[in-house]
Amino acid sequence: MSNGRLCTYDEYRSSGVEWIGDVPKEWEVLATARVTDLTTGDSDTQDAVEEGEYPFFVRSPTIEGSNKFLFDGEGVLTSGDGAGVGKIFHHHIGKFDFHQRVYLFHNFRRVTGRYCFYFLREHLHRVVLAGNAKSTVDSLRRPMLRMFPICLPSVEEQETIAEFLDYETAKIDALIKKQQQLIALLGEKRQAVISHAVTKGLNPNAPMRDSGVEWLGEVPEHWEITRLKYAMSPKRNAFVDGPFGSNLKSEHFVDDGTVFVIESGFATSGQLDESKLKRISEQHFATVSRSEACEGDIIIAKIGARYGMSSILPKLSSKALVSGNSLKLTMDSETMNVEYAHAFLQVLKACAAMDDDVNVTAQPALSLGGLKKILFLRPPLDEQAAIVAQLAERKGKLDDLIDSALLLSETLRERRTALISAAVTGKIDVRGWKRPSAVPKKKSEMEVA
Repeated sequence: MSNGRLCTYDEYRSSGVEWIGDVPKEWEVLATARVTDLTTGDSDTQDAVEEGEYPFFVRSPTIEGSNKFLFDGEGVLTSGDGAGVGKIFHHHIGKFDFHQRVYLFHNFRRVTGRYCFYFLREHLHRVVLAGNAKSTVDSLRRPMLRMFPICLPSVEEQETIAEFLDYETAKIDALIKKQQQLIALLGEKRQAVISHAVTKGLNPNAPMRDSGVEWLGEVPEHWEITRLKYAMSPKRNAFVDGPFGSNLKSEHFVDDGTVFVIESGFATSGQLDESKLKRISEQHFATVSRSEACEGDIIIAKIGARYGMSSILPKLSSKALVSGNSLKLTMDSETMNVEYAHAFLQVLKACAAMDDDVNVTAQPALSLGGLKKILFLRPPLDEQAAIVAQLAERKGKLDDLIDSALLLSETLRERRTALISAAVTGKIDVRGWKRPSAVPKKKSEMEVA
């Protein structure tokens, strides 16, 4: 094998495991219980210490700190439950602390820790998920982990495979990082384009005046500075929140309902699939109709970390209302272009101008009364339309670049996944691979998200 070409082995045999398929003739396939020991920690999240002396592995990708250690040696760790179950893996050599619902593979026999890390990280969640009737796996049980099959070439070959994967995945990860940086820069550029257009206008020679607001600065002299309550529709219930408490409970959602419930997920993502929306009956809608939302209304996330994010409601096939975690805003169509208003709301969110109108209790929540008083710009209606048209063109170009970078990132992740899987199941032969002399080896401690 040359460094530029990946070959296959000369002879293969059945592994006896469907998802593994054939393996090189000399390889074994054993349960992890045959080659490692398995244990869990006894620490809890509250035991974390900022800047602790030892790493503390919990049920998230973030590594906390601890001033005590439960283990000293080489181990592969994975979350036993929670959102990252079967997905979060760490390989560590040295002293560390770990959570009571984090599993530790250690005391490796006939398998190296690094090779074990790659094999389990690549296959465990995918295989367990495929065998689970639910769409998510809530937790891993000890028998699942102890009986999980692992492919075993010789220890020397495992070391080569792990070194090969360290080198190749580092290159892929570096490319992914560059794409992520590009996406962040493009996102900042996109927001800057929106902000400049909706606060400065399209005419660079327009006379300007001080808005009297620090974050806003100067605005075109002929633009009106007003409050949101004067820019929204004068009709009743133009700006409302959704029904709370007993007015909208799970028992009110019915499969044959004819009224859609729009939740904050639409406000934050802009994505809406009618087939996945909750529904209520016309009869119950009559009791909560003040929260009705129609085509062209702006839906604003009211509660949680993404409060203030918004999207414009498209045309639906039936009536709709907003849920208790959202706000519905209807603009005055005679003086405001809804797309301009939506863009200005995005600027208010990006500039943290809404933060003064947030009530913080268990979680942040926007104040409806406070938002009505928030500053709002109102250019002439024809100028709003021109701004919206130019924004659509400029944002479209930036969105295309962002989509291309996201696609490349996903392609690179798929390439990394395929490469790891192929190497640790013997679909490619890396025995002749040599690390380029100018490239240093990775440290013995390695964390992979």
